[in-house]
Amino acid sequence: MRVIGLMSGTSYDAIDAAAADLTIDGDRLLLSPLGLITRGYDEELRTTLAAALPPAATTLADVCRLDTRIGQAFATAAAEADRELCDGRAELVASHGQTVYHWVADGQVHGTLQIGQPAWIAEATGLPVVADFRPRDIAAGGQGAPLVSIVDRMWLRGRPGAPAALNLGGIANITAADGTAFDTGPANALIDAAVRELTRERLTYDMDGEMAARGTVDEGLLAVLLREPYYARPAPKTTGKELFHLPYLRAALAGYETLAPQDVIATLTLLTARTVADAVRSVDASEVIASGGGTRNPTLMAFLRAELGDKVPVRTSDELGLPSAAKEAYAFAVLGFLTAHGLPGTVPESTGARHASVLGSITPGRAGVRVPAPEGGGPVRLVVDGRER
Repeated sequence: MRVIGLMSGTSYDAIDAAAADLTIDGDRLLLSPLGLITRGYDEELRTTLAAALPPAATTLADVCRLDTRIGQAFATAAAEADRELCDGRAELVASHGQTVYHWVADGQVHGTLQIGQPAWIAEATGLPVVADFRPRDIAAGGQGAPLVSIVDRMWLRGRPGAPAALNLGGIANITAADGTAFDTGPANALIDAAVRELTRERLTYDMDGEMAARGTVDEGLLAVLLREPYYARPAPKTTGKELFHLPYLRAALAGYETLAPQDVIATLTLLTARTVADAVRSVDASEVIASGGGTRNPTLMAFLRAELGDKVPVRTSDELGLPSAAKEAYAFAVLGFLTAHGLPGTVPESTGARHASVLGSITPGRAGVRVPAPEGGGPVRLVVDGRER
């Protein structure tokens, strides 16, 4: 089956559309990558989205408009991916949508909201669309995240030692060999917020980690940031920009107003590396396979390698055949494929759910949709482009 996976993460700057051919071969799921296109949100849409996100107030009218306009943006990306990557022969679209709220109280997730109306995607492409992946896991008592843990486990199965998969998006999450999976805390979320604030929107992120590389870590500020109770909570746990947002950062910086911008960025970059390294140590990982936008920040990656030392090497998913920039989009292509075949897309020990669930809601394409009955237990290993782990 030829599937397009659509993803926009917590940095809400662009839509990634990755296409893949997926085939079940016994206990293996064979994935042949067909490529990635990335399309940024237009500035007006991004500004409107940012203004509506917590802790800001919004209206149902704004939510409706955003759901429509983001759905249209996803539809444009999907149609483009079908033309450019699939020769017009895609069979399914899997859309994560744009997370705008993750409802967490007292360590329990009660709900989540991803917007980007899938009907626009189905109309633009004529293809069935699997979307709204997270709520089913939450209804089963899970955290609704990290959903990529099932893909990580299949992909790294059989690799020596105890590998851990790490995603460095706006928020960082980790999947361990034993199935433990959780959000470790901010990856780029606070760094990006600080860059925007301290440069008065002249810059939107720390390109190539240059600001952090020129700065000096302030140990006092780092100690304040590390007092955040989330880091000490046991897994499974999830978080997002509902917690790690600009007002949170401003409160943490109270009393540190005289710090040079590059010192603030260096400190926040080490915060990400330290909290990720603590999480890696907590699951006794023997190596880390990293993906996501944070892998393109050499200062962050250097900090992380220094925190973990020589005993726990840090590699990128590119080295194992899965492009780090496209990994999450490919992961949702896999999740959509599993749903289309009536197969569960969750690992209960990763999300804390009572049981595994078939995920998502399906919007039919022009020819309707047929969900086949599952055969056996489904694949347990993921093979990318013929490369066994």
